Amino acid sequence: MELGSALHFLDSKSILVTGAAGFLAKIFVEKILRVQPNVKKFYLLLRAADHKSAIHRLHNEIIGKDLFKVLKEKCGKNFSSFISEKITLIPGDISHEDLGIKDCNLVQEMLNEVDVVVNLAATTNFDERYDVALGLNTFGAKFVANFAKKCVKLKVLVHVSTAYVSGEKTGLILENSYSMGETLNGVSGLDINFEKNVIEQKLNELRLLGASDKDITQAMKDLGIQRARFYGWPNTYVFTKAMGEMLVGEFKANMATIILRPTIITSTFKEPFPGWAEGVRTIDSLAMGYAKGKLTFFLGDVDSVVDLIPADMVVNAIIVAMVAHASNQPSETIYQVGSSMRNPVKYHSLQDFGYRYFSKKPWINKDGKAVIVGKIRVMDSMASFHRYMALRYLLPLKGLEFANTAFCHFFQGVYSDLNRKISFVTRLIDIYRPYLFFDAIFDDINTEKLRMAARSSLAENDMFYFDPKCINWDDYFMNTHIPGIVKYIFK
Repeated sequence: MELGSALHFLDSKSILVTGAAGFLAKIFVEKILRVQPNVKKFYLLLRAADHKSAIHRLHNEIIGKDLFKVLKEKCGKNFSSFISEKITLIPGDISHEDLGIKDCNLVQEMLNEVDVVVNLAATTNFDERYDVALGLNTFGAKFVANFAKKCVKLKVLVHVSTAYVSGEKTGLILENSYSMGETLNGVSGLDINFEKNVIEQKLNELRLLGASDKDITQAMKDLGIQRARFYGWPNTYVFTKAMGEMLVGEFKANMATIILRPTIITSTFKEPFPGWAEGVRTIDSLAMGYAKGKLTFFLGDVDSVVDLIPADMVVNAIIVAMVAHASNQPSETIYQVGSSMRNPVKYHSLQDFGYRYFSKKPWINKDGKAVIVGKIRVMDSMASFHRYMALRYLLPLKGLEFANTAFCHFFQGVYSDLNRKISFVTRLIDIYRPYLFFDAIFDDINTEKLRMAARSSLAENDMFYFDPKCINWDDYFMNTHIPGIVKYIFK
């Protein structure tokens, strides 16, 4: 695999990016604009009612972010004109045919000009409404593939999925594709169009019953979890992403196609500067809960590997994969991009990083007082968690229920509030349980071959780094990631 020059490949190319306001998409766009200003055009697809709304999102959610400060410094006073020249905004929605683009002239321009399609649009909420997740993560993947097929100059389609489409499999997870209708538990009969019908039938039932919007939302969330678990996936997110992969495989036709599966994505390792983050992700919410003194125990196997990969490495892997496969030759290659195979880090190390960081730099609460952190209690099984919940919360709840009845519902407010909080925590644990006790390593033999090709034949190998072996996790967490998350929260 001879790669040549990535900068030469990007020169004069037009790239369609869906989900352009997302975390990875912003880093992808910034990287290419910064290192190859001669890229011809970015077509950025944004969910927006009209062009005015899309412009507002561009300025507030993309180029207005700190992420673009290095590019702004590089361009100086020409930044605005540079952005205007290089970026064309596309109000649209990938859950519709032709990506929901209403301007027919713009559609035709894109079909004539686009060289590369990168699908980064998705809902990553584990507990998303099933209708929303199926529309974006599953049928959205199909509509993007169908649009890409019509692009006359197309070199390659990149579909960004997630490594966790593997569900709760244990051991070594290979870079294998999913065939249409394949399930994780062997239950037959998975039909994606039937899943759409299940949703429509449920929505019709709820409307006939006069259900409120809140009740419909909850019913759609419950339906997603139910359908996912029926076929062996733990939640709606990974189930709909797996079906999205199936549809890409089904509709890719003769395109050179890449399915890229990142693991848990963290803040930037190096570019455009270390520690840029947006949003508080799963492991970060645990760290912040601990820092604020609200997380008093950890549920999970502290000796299990947590697979993390910095966002800029994922973006570099996307770009190098684009260069490697831009051949117009029919293909489908899967790349799992993570660290568990080459440079694993364990949950107990994350606990140690958090303890050391917040001991030296404690969180200041709203009263202006430093929160003192300590070692937290570890529950290494669901049984120990259920015992803790029973003694700490469920028994007091029962007592409160009795008192509430005896005192003519005097404690109704307190009782309802506690009951709601317990239900929320229980549901949260139920959704995230598979990842707290995750016992698998993601094989990355295809990704390693790509890294080897980059080392031997990519002119700008140092510019497009994505080898997790170069990460010192202690240094990264203590000096880059945790400070980056704290800075984001205090903005």
